[in-house]
Amino acid sequence: MQINPSQVTDEYWIFAERRQGTYPAHSKNGGKWLIFVPTRRIDNAWSKVKLATEAGRLGEMSKVATAKDNPNATNSSIKVICVYTYDWTDEEDVMRIRQELRQLGITRKIPYKADEDTESGKYANQGTKRISKYYI
Repeated sequence: MQINPSQVTDEYWIFAERRQGTYPAHSKNGGKWLIFVPTRRIDNAWSKVKLATEAGRLGEMSKVATAKDNPNATNSSIKVICVYTYDWTDEEDVMRIRQELRQLGITRKIPYKADEDTESGKYANQGTKRISKYYI
């Protein structure tokens, strides 16, 4: 059963995991594509990313922000979908996943953020600029 992020208010995130194929283990250089979506379109966008993740077309895992207010969000009318890769220095894999996202209809420029930047508290809403490893 599909759980729509717009209807979840008790958790910050809903997760999807790869069910087909193999993918390298997450490394210290892991990171994610950040797809910012208007709240009114989040359920549709998440459905596409979730299915692609489970089918093995993306990385090992994806997650989506739910309707629960998140203190790290910069705008309540925008939600984020994170599509993880195992290593941001593996540019071929990172770009392969970006191409898959384009095929899902995510064609505008999106940022890629390393997990190390997230873990060290670097967030745009806290004044940190130019965090992205890639922006395409």
